[in-house]
Amino acid sequence: MENVLTLIAGHGLSGLDGSLVSEVRGGLRALGAEVGQPDWLSPDRACDLSFSGLSPRDADAMSLRILEGWGVDVVAQPAEGRRKRLLVADMDSTMVTGETLDELADFAGLKDRIAGITARAMNGEIGFEAALRERVGLLAGLPEKCLEATWERIDFTPGAHSLVATMKANGAMAVLVSGGFRFFTARVRVSCGFDRDIANELIVADQRLTGQVGTPIVGRETKLATLIATAAELGISTGLAVAVGDGANDLDMLREAGLGVAFHAKPVVAAEARARIDHGDLTALLYAQGYRDEDIVTSFGSLS
Repeated sequence: MENVLTLIAGHGLSGLDGSLVSEVRGGLRALGAEVGQPDWLSPDRACDLSFSGLSPRDADAMSLRILEGWGVDVVAQPAEGRRKRLLVADMDSTMVTGETLDELADFAGLKDRIAGITARAMNGEIGFEAALRERVGLLAGLPEKCLEATWERIDFTPGAHSLVATMKANGAMAVLVSGGFRFFTARVRVSCGFDRDIANELIVADQRLTGQVGTPIVGRETKLATLIATAAELGISTGLAVAVGDGANDLDMLREAGLGVAFHAKPVVAAEARARIDHGDLTALLYAQGYRDEDIVTSFGSLS
């Protein structure tokens, strides 16, 4: 069949009830779709329903109505080209659970103030470049050693390592592109196994932050350009890329990618992205590509 609908239970929740899958299947048929039998990618967690005769958008909307309040994510897409060959990922609040700049600001006693600016920028209320300069400027004079102390606070999002390792084990390229800073992206790249990382540079002098950031600033234009250029380098269309992020500066690359996923995203991003994961962890992006539990690599060279 030409399309596939993937239902994915939220991370840490009780699971995906077979009766819910049956209800969604019935809803698709009621709209005139031909629907295949449930194909469980992960017992009680992720299930595929192949269908034809209905657009992915309509299937998605109907399923979300049925599943409202159940903590289940829905990804509807064409079946062809579902397995992607390029991953382009945001870092803050995507591959890692927090905002690294906000955590760094905590060492200057400015976390709440800077986090407020971050939230407005990620919601698209203010320009990203101006917001970045303002936030970094407030940290002028902060000791360089606070960068390492901040890194020690950072937690990876559940599924981060498996997402990268599994896609790379299946021949994909993985690129980390962030409006954050290379001090942190370089460490995430090494830990997760990304092929490349692209981010901003904090200017340091005499072992203290100067309050300046290197140019050009990595923002939404750079993220989109990275996706397009890397796909061209691989000789593939952007339709064979999956992009994931949570902020307004991710929207352009999410729109361009064949599978653009708003991950626990800000409202403006969740409303405009083609796919959204509100409940699951990053392994949801693997289930959305048709990977099964036995296919998932937890780290380089090991299967889950």
